[in-house]
Amino acid sequence: MRKGSTTTKPRPDPSRWIESAHPPFDFPDWSRLREGTHNDPHRLLGAHPCKIGPREGVVVRAFHPDAKQAWVVLEDGRLAEMAIVAEGGLFDVFLDKSTLPLAYRIRFGFADESTWERDDPYRFLPTVGDIDLHLFGEGTHRRLWEWLGAHPRVVDGVAGTVFVVWAPGALRVSVVGEFCRWDGRVYPMRQLGASGVFELFIPGIEAGAIYKYEIKTKDAFLRLKTDPMAQSMETPPRTASRVFSSGHAWGDNEWIKRRRQRDVLREPMLAYELHLHSWRRVVEEGNRPLTYREIAPRLVEHLKRLGFTHVELMPVAEHPYIFSWGYQVTGYYAPTSRYGTPDDFRYFVDYCHQHGIGVILDWVPAHFPRDDFALRRFDGTALYEHDDPRLGEHPDWGTLIFNYDRHEVRNFLLANALYWLKEFHIDGLRVDAVASMLYLDYSREEGEWIPNRYGGKENLGALELLRAVNDAVREECPGCFTVAEESTGWSGVTRPVSQNGLGFTFKWNMGWMHDTLEYFARDPIHRRYHHNDLTFAMLYEHAERFVNPLSHDEVVHGKKSLLEKMPGDEWRRFANLRALLAYQYTRPGKKLLFMGTELAPSNEWHCDGSLDWHLEKDPRRAGFARFMEDLGRLYGESSCLWYCDPDASGFSWIDCHDRDQSVLAYLRRQGSELLVVVLNLTPVPRDGYRIGVPPSRRYVQRLNSDEKVYGGSGYRMIVEPKTETVPWHGFQQSIVVNLPPLGALILAPAD
Repeated sequence: MRKGSTTTKPRPDPSRWIESAHPPFDFPDWSRLREGTHNDPHRLLGAHPCKIGPREGVVVRAFHPDAKQAWVVLEDGRLAEMAIVAEGGLFDVFLDKSTLPLAYRIRFGFADESTWERDDPYRFLPTVGDIDLHLFGEGTHRRLWEWLGAHPRVVDGVAGTVFVVWAPGALRVSVVGEFCRWDGRVYPMRQLGASGVFELFIPGIEAGAIYKYEIKTKDAFLRLKTDPMAQSMETPPRTASRVFSSGHAWGDNEWIKRRRQRDVLREPMLAYELHLHSWRRVVEEGNRPLTYREIAPRLVEHLKRLGFTHVELMPVAEHPYIFSWGYQVTGYYAPTSRYGTPDDFRYFVDYCHQHGIGVILDWVPAHFPRDDFALRRFDGTALYEHDDPRLGEHPDWGTLIFNYDRHEVRNFLLANALYWLKEFHIDGLRVDAVASMLYLDYSREEGEWIPNRYGGKENLGALELLRAVNDAVREECPGCFTVAEESTGWSGVTRPVSQNGLGFTFKWNMGWMHDTLEYFARDPIHRRYHHNDLTFAMLYEHAERFVNPLSHDEVVHGKKSLLEKMPGDEWRRFANLRALLAYQYTRPGKKLLFMGTELAPSNEWHCDGSLDWHLEKDPRRAGFARFMEDLGRLYGESSCLWYCDPDASGFSWIDCHDRDQSVLAYLRRQGSELLVVVLNLTPVPRDGYRIGVPPSRRYVQRLNSDEKVYGGSGYRMIVEPKTETVPWHGFQQSIVVNLPPLGALILAPAD
């Protein structure tokens, strides 16, 4: 079967016509079609009512630039030979007494005597409704992915694929692929009114077909573009879009039902940040990364053993450059095909849910790369980005900034956020680089940015987008949440939109992270002078709802691994790291750790290799892993460590003033449940250290980071200190304990 041609022929003289008794047509339509500038080929092609003298019927016109003959194949099998009415491949035939709608196929014949028969794409009515176009134009369509993009569909009993793309600056848009030998003349699309949306239903194209859009711009250039709404793409470095239709049957109904009823603010959240490409490799098969289906059971088993409640995936949307870690996205609606199909990714999420693990996804609306096959100057104009580099380019990352002021662009991103939550059952979105979206002068010098209409530096379009996304998530996806990576002092990041906030559920506590890591990197002899680095964060703890992150950003680019940030010899580094994690797990706020923390690697993370799994065999690392298991279990079992995170009543200092000995003591409480946490952040043991505590006859040890089984010194402890009626730290009772060197001690009332 002949499917188009790449043969190049000289363009015919438009004045040369072959005489025909068939109905006349508008020469300008044919001229534009032949020259590849027609934005509504259905005006000329397809079946149209027609009258020749007293005879009424239907004229059918078809076009193929390389065809020499053409026939209409009617439903009953009869053939009607078409006449060539204009040199260059335009055919027509008048069917007397026929009426619309008319079901038929077109058969083309070529010079080599081959033929190609197809249902005529130009006999079908538009598949996009006016309401969809209206909502898209005003930027409020929350299910954009259901009609934009490529969708296998049966139209008038004919199976095929509907292609819909937004390209208002284009002269002509065509669907191209192997099915037409990538010839943009074969399948030009029609523009739907003034919307800038182009549409075409092509019979016979099935799921799995590879395609792109050929766009003729107003400056007469041809651009070959991937579909911005593609739900599947080729594996990089190939860049074509792929027609996809999901067949996944979800099995996480119980999880989704419980999720709707949960209050995520009062649930435990211990998230494991994961980079799929570098978690574990299959060495026997060329050191390839695991697929979505392969990683799911291994990861879930690993997370449950360590007490993690969620996995936070670094971006999985398609991206061409692995060293961007996924943060430079070219396929916003397509899970990367490096690890399988979109349904394989659905399987991954489904498996996590069925085994009690929530899934958070990194989402990147802050920028996109300059790759010419993707969003950049999509229709020959600055469509998704700003044309002015002072608004449209990121000086730090060499990427482009979305034009948040444009309704359709905001809608593209708003719907994308909902797409991942609805179509893939994602539980939460961590929004990357929010600070860069909020400020027009982000990382710019004077004169390098343009103020907003009020003369300020706030990006008003980005503010509108973020608020719309957070409201939509709350309304459309009960139980789901959003997390902002926002590194400035912007007020009200987690305040409701109705109260003039941004509406995020949580915010990464970057201040806590920086202060804490700076403190722990110091030699303990100097820590007394920096005691406030640990206590300051509690002054603003309830200004927002926080996640305490120790993320991938802290273990790359010469920053050293967490272990190597710690001062001292190997024993002290491990002791410091255990104390750091005990502090993170027991203070207010949700928690996030980057993958591999459990291995305590000496090397920084590298995105194109595997984690150092061989370290599991090292006895010191094995002890550290056991510590993390016990700490994770304690966190999950102790509601006082998470239930009252939103309330000031959930945390209180016992003593935050002992800077000379670098000791901190605090209380976590929820109802009658409480834990006492004491940190000794010097290598000097503190015998007979008195601590004021709430009433109880005695206290028991829940965790001691210095135990030998964890790799600690095993310093002699008072395992069950008895309460004495000695007022201390504002309490009527107190206990005396021995504090281990560089250790964390967690106690609970025995009552």
